[in-house]
Amino acid sequence: MQYEIIGGSFPVVECHLSKNESMITEGGSMVWMSSNMDMSTSGAGGFGRLFSGESIFQNIYTAKGGEGMIAFGSSFPGSICVIDVSTQDWIFQKSAFLASEAGVKINVEFKKKLSTGLFGGEGFIMQRFSGKGLAFVEVDGSMRKFNLAPGQQLIVDTGNVLGYQSSVSMDIVSVKGLKNKLFGGEGLFNTVLEGPGEVWLQTMPISAVARAIMPFMPTSSNS
Repeated sequence: MQYEIIGGSFPVVECHLSKNESMITEGGSMVWMSSNMDMSTSGAGGFGRLFSGESIFQNIYTAKGGEGMIAFGSSFPGSICVIDVSTQDWIFQKSAFLASEAGVKINVEFKKKLSTGLFGGEGFIMQRFSGKGLAFVEVDGSMRKFNLAPGQQLIVDTGNVLGYQSSVSMDIVSVKGLKNKLFGGEGLFNTVLEGPGEVWLQTMPISAVARAIMPFMPTSSNS
């Protein structure tokens, strides 16, 4: 499979497949394709995906009779990044998955610590990418990479964690000081990521955008 990521703030990834090669994606992500791409729907995602707010069904597109082309589009202004999961599993926020090669497995990842699940910004459930092949993820805004050494920690604002290698541990800590909590404007909790491993952060989480525009949204009134 060959691919090209094109576009600016509204990117798409265009994938060129060999005969009988397949891609897996969420419903609604396909934006254009060649006429020989055959679609089938599978429930292999598992019922655990229902808890993450995602559908248990995924679409499988296969190039029939020769080489094929298919493009997948981002659902929010930002960027698209590619990750090879062949050497190590990755943990991503539940809305990050866009598409992948057929050898990639997407499973539900339950956070083991209750505090992490309740206050981690992305809920109790994330997604584990495993198997073999390339996967494409949606990034809210731009993406910043960090490589953490063993024991090295990175403190991140809620919602800015896009994903990290499975060797990285994630925890939630309370913001220190009552005054900071009440008047600091940074929330009550921060995410702490500890190495070793690679961490991907996003600069413009959709949750932050929603909070920013909420005061400007019209409110309904009863007449």
